[in-house]
Amino acid sequence: MSLNLALIPQHLPFLDVLAARWIAQAGGVDDPLALARGTILLPTRRAARALSDAFLRVADGRVMLLPRIAAIGALDEAPLALGGWLDAPPAVEPMRRLALLSGLVLKAGHRFGTAPTLDQAWPLAQALADLMDEAERADCDLARTLPDAAEGFAQHWQDTLEFLRIVTAAWPQWLADSGLANPVARQMALLRAQATLWHEGGGTHHPIWAAGFTAANPAVAALLRSIASLPHGQVVLHGIDGRLTDDEWDALPDSHPQAGLATLLGRLEARRDDLQRWDGPEAPTCPVGRVLALSRALLLEQALGNWLEDRGPVEIGGITRLQTSDQQEEAAAIALVMRSALEVPGKRAALVTPDRALANRVAVELSRWGVAVDDSAGEPLISTPPSMLLRLLATAVADGLAPVALLSLLKHPLAAAGLAPVECRRQARLLELLCLRGPAPTPGLDGLRASVAEAAKDPRSSQFLEQVVTCLAPLLNASSARVVSPRLLLRALVQAAEALAGTDEKSGAAILWSGEEGNALALHLAELSSACDGLPDQSPNILTGLLEASMLGIAVRSRRVLRGLPEGSAEHPRLFIWGLLEARLQTVELMVLGGLVETVWPQSVDPGPWMSRPMRVRVGLPSPEEAVGQAAHDFLSACCGAPEIVLSCPARREGAPAVPARWLVRLEAFLAGRDMSVPTHPASAWLRRLDQPDGPAVPVRPPSPRPPVSLRPRRLSVTEIETWMRDPYAVHAKHILRLRPIAALEEPADAADYGIIVHEALAGFLHANPGDWPANAAAALEHAFDAVLDARGLRPALAAWWRPRLARIAEWVARTEGERRAQSHPLELRTEISGKVAIAGAPGGEFVLSGRADRIEKRADGLLALFDYKTGTLPSRLAVQAGWSSQLVLEAAMALRGGFGPELQAQAAEIVYWKLSGGAKPGEELQPIKSEALQALVERSWDSLAALVAAYDQPDQPYLSHPRPDWAPPYPDYAQLARVAEWSAAQEDGA
Repeated sequence: MSLNLALIPQHLPFLDVLAARWIAQAGGVDDPLALARGTILLPTRRAARALSDAFLRVADGRVMLLPRIAAIGALDEAPLALGGWLDAPPAVEPMRRLALLSGLVLKAGHRFGTAPTLDQAWPLAQALADLMDEAERADCDLARTLPDAAEGFAQHWQDTLEFLRIVTAAWPQWLADSGLANPVARQMALLRAQATLWHEGGGTHHPIWAAGFTAANPAVAALLRSIASLPHGQVVLHGIDGRLTDDEWDALPDSHPQAGLATLLGRLEARRDDLQRWDGPEAPTCPVGRVLALSRALLLEQALGNWLEDRGPVEIGGITRLQTSDQQEEAAAIALVMRSALEVPGKRAALVTPDRALANRVAVELSRWGVAVDDSAGEPLISTPPSMLLRLLATAVADGLAPVALLSLLKHPLAAAGLAPVECRRQARLLELLCLRGPAPTPGLDGLRASVAEAAKDPRSSQFLEQVVTCLAPLLNASSARVVSPRLLLRALVQAAEALAGTDEKSGAAILWSGEEGNALALHLAELSSACDGLPDQSPNILTGLLEASMLGIAVRSRRVLRGLPEGSAEHPRLFIWGLLEARLQTVELMVLGGLVETVWPQSVDPGPWMSRPMRVRVGLPSPEEAVGQAAHDFLSACCGAPEIVLSCPARREGAPAVPARWLVRLEAFLAGRDMSVPTHPASAWLRRLDQPDGPAVPVRPPSPRPPVSLRPRRLSVTEIETWMRDPYAVHAKHILRLRPIAALEEPADAADYGIIVHEALAGFLHANPGDWPANAAAALEHAFDAVLDARGLRPALAAWWRPRLARIAEWVARTEGERRAQSHPLELRTEISGKVAIAGAPGGEFVLSGRADRIEKRADGLLALFDYKTGTLPSRLAVQAGWSSQLVLEAAMALRGGFGPELQAQAAEIVYWKLSGGAKPGEELQPIKSEALQALVERSWDSLAALVAAYDQPDQPYLSHPRPDWAPPYPDYAQLARVAEWSAAQEDGA
């Protein structure tokens, strides 16, 4: 049987040639009715819209009636059903299918000894639906082929096949009982019915063309064959390589760019010689030599000897390589390339990439110049503002209104809680500063209320919290149950979200469900809620996971990209961002192929979660490499789709070196054999010049503030003296600028909290036992630790973690102190004692040194022993002797001068550090300096302090940040304020 098959060469604009041919067969544009008679089928809706534009270009903008132009997936089924050609049940709604499959997964999971939740079952249901869709496109009967697929394989594959009885038995039975069909199965039946109608019914008296298909499943191939066999039918293909030998053509691997076309021709029972070549007067989109060079560069492995036949120069005119360091620089450079196209009147530019993150970055970078770009792939529904609000709401309730989750919700742009949005944001910040910074409140609403009542100084904070709780009440009430119906949970979520989104002027429903993303989300939630009716009750904690799983893969054409641009802004008519599917058959004047990285373009080859590669072969499913072949064809077509092509691959991706796409590597290797290379595009240099400041770059210098002497502190504690020596800028920030570090959100109970418990318990116990050491000291001290620990009201898990450590500390202290008391009883013992002493005669006036000693005791010989308890790292002997860790030494100097009272005014004979960690080594004692050298060190430290005070009483003395990096504080509070990371890096680089 003769087939009407045609081929448009790769270097010609496919849609323009197609439109010109249609006009020519209709006798020109003078007869509008003849031009409009007929149908043109294309692979995608985007290609159908582009063909309409091509007709306008070919006809120079003349008004005309166009033929019916439709995507193959949008065929009208009404004539088929009315004529009796289509006998297939209606399709089950996709959301309902996923919900019911999730219910089957839940039941099957229990049979296999697991208990999945709905949010875990939903992705598995999606994977099962994808498997059925893939099988139905490939005309594969899973019920017939799956049972024998795992024969000879490991036992876990047998278990997997048992689980897959959901798609081979349970689900088909439900479809039969319900009188429904899978969506893809019905679509394939529609295509076959249409093919049968045109084949057996003789088609129509009007032309029917199908064009631009690069691969086809059996149903599509049957339809194309039916069209090609019609008297007025025509199938027009694009990009078939006639230079491959027949042997090479028959041996094409699935990953080759021509593999899909070879499969399509095979299903049409045609050869390449059967195709009529269509040329035209249209200007080529690229030189013919470029097509030849790319074809040779991407030859299959067995034919690579062709590279040696002709080693002369090849033509790749118009192709350049964009070299950037990372993803962000790649996006900025691509934006510059696209922006440069606007300088040429009428020039169009497009970014083609499967990388949605890159597409978003480029769109944002283009907004730098006030340019909005049309991203044909849209925006994931899951990341739109209304969807984010619902996800944050579900997370906040599931986390017991924990600070991070609650503040993330309250600071969302759509959150208002009945107030003006700006007032809601102000109240959220006030609530954060008053009681949500630092250790988290006890989980739940009661803990949050208690924290607000304890910390709030403004009654409006408590009122604001209650207003928020009122908004969240529907979801809080629904989540208080152990299990709840998913449908009721979703209804409560919507009610709470509408209440929270409402302002003082507008209802929450009007805000949430408006615009493209709001309408899409409302439709999705309505379908999800209806589909979940009848599913078993679930834990309320599944809500966030269910929302995310159900929204995955859904896109919405949102105008969020226009935010930040002037009101009334619209997408630029000459700039586009296309995914691989949208870019097929498209031509522009400049095309950027972005994200040419392995695992991105092409994506990683994955046989799926259900079967290995050999099992897929047994079942009859397509090879995973077919997707690579289609991606390769998209690459080759895009490289021929514009006079100017820019190939972009960043050097690093997500912090790791990027592996260039295999086709880019092939092209560079092919050219290298001819002493050629792809020219470098100058956009990276443009970017460096754009972001480079006028004149040479000047690294930021370390801060060097010199405030007036009158503003400098006249009182510091002994611990602050250490800070003053190690990081003077911290003293400036704290005491002169009066800045205090803000505690972290949900700050974990750290060494400071642990140290407070240790200090408080030891102080109380030693104060109660100044003389004879009790025989049951270990048990009594452990009881003291327990009492202090219980009084802190810590989380049970943290208290349980710390209690045995404190018990080990109690045992070590009891033993160590018992040995000390056995040698000598102290005459006087004071714990947690505060003192101060003045330094007179300083240039700026009297300076007061204050301190709080952990423990001071007067020995029998009248000398003092000073103790410091550390639950972290002990200071080194060198740091103490060199004066960098001077706390105890300065306390000894204060005691000598009566700073702790006349009864403790004496010389120090020893300073003792106790490290009390409670770990494998519960305690450690350090006496860093011998008693005979201690007095000299005390006097030297006092003199050094006086000299330090005098130095900073000079107006030209700066408060430097980390002047001695070797002795910098281990946990600086003001390093970010001082921009230490910036200027220290500049110093290391020699700037």
